[in-house]
Amino acid sequence: MADAQKPYRLYRGGRVKGKVPSLTQPSAKGAGRDGDGRSRYRGPGPKAKKRRRLSRGRMIGLTILLLVVLLVVWALVGYLAFSSGVSAANKRLSANSRAALTKQSGLLISKPTDILLLGTDHANIATRATDQHSDAITLVRSDPDHHRIVFLTIPRDLRVPIPGHGEDKINAAFQIGGIPLAIRTVRGYTSLPVNHVAIVDFNSFRDLIDKIGGVNIDVPERILSNPFDCPYTQAKCASWRGWRFAKGKQHMDGRRALIYSRIRENRYNPRESDITRGARQQQVLTAIEDKLAGPGTFFKLPFIGGDLLKPLATDLSAGQFLQLGWNKFRGHTLRCRLGGIPTNIGGGAYLQPDEEARAVIQMVKGTSAPQPPLPGSLFGSGCTSGG
Repeated sequence: MADAQKPYRLYRGGRVKGKVPSLTQPSAKGAGRDGDGRSRYRGPGPKAKKRRRLSRGRMIGLTILLLVVLLVVWALVGYLAFSSGVSAANKRLSANSRAALTKQSGLLISKPTDILLLGTDHANIATRATDQHSDAITLVRSDPDHHRIVFLTIPRDLRVPIPGHGEDKINAAFQIGGIPLAIRTVRGYTSLPVNHVAIVDFNSFRDLIDKIGGVNIDVPERILSNPFDCPYTQAKCASWRGWRFAKGKQHMDGRRALIYSRIRENRYNPRESDITRGARQQQVLTAIEDKLAGPGTFFKLPFIGGDLLKPLATDLSAGQFLQLGWNKFRGHTLRCRLGGIPTNIGGGAYLQPDEEARAVIQMVKGTSAPQPPLPGSLFGSGCTSGG
């Protein structure tokens, strides 16, 4: 065996200078491997966890989820603010006004609903301090069966029967018997049930329009009004001719929009009347609706939601307002008006209802096709789509 090759090597004894090399440990968790397959010992304890980077798709998904949650929370806070404003508007409506209404049958999103809008617009002058006329009268019909919202403008000088008081201008009903008599008068003349009512204070619209950043109005023709609500000194007002509006699209703040809605006389067009004034008021209301439905108002909602209903006194709930908004969003708009023949009775100027007035009521109900006013008729009854 001495001469044969031994299966091992002999090493000389003795101390080796320097540190004793560590022994190679068997492969386990936390060990790596060299190129020859042998394990490298990395010391005691568990293997260090590697940081996992989120994939781009997952990052996008989390971002979208966060935005959705934020929008939901923002909408909820805005709705609570809006609901608070509605509650305040409900308290401003008297109990006898509620009692005069026809009870709503079913939800607004599934049943036809008639809402009477009575606009009051009293200038800040002593002669009108006790004036209780309704300066604008509009019946709004939400008609989900025909997928539309109908705005029926009723001229305040239209001569109609007032229950218990004979025939008079329709706006006199508000002064004689307040909201309840106005409701009964409109319901009696149109044969449409009045399920809800909203009293609109046009003076308060000035602040509302400013809060939503103004409105865009397309003025159909240039205007020079009669001199009212002069903004200058008494000396300058003596020679002031009136408010001017150029033809075309323009942005108006609350003060400018309120003046525009008040104009009854246009020196550039003497044919204009209370009917054209009502059309201007509807323009302002429509512009407000468009602005309220825009994204800018949504982001302001938690801050201005309680102020949106300040111009109103109404029985409509917050949920019913949302249903109306949905009906308007998914349908189209029909704008109608009752007209008449200018008549002088006892020294007073009236509009005697024309033959087309009754036909317009059927158009509003949806039992006949909408027809525009007769060509060249400034005071005629009829309906137009859109706008």
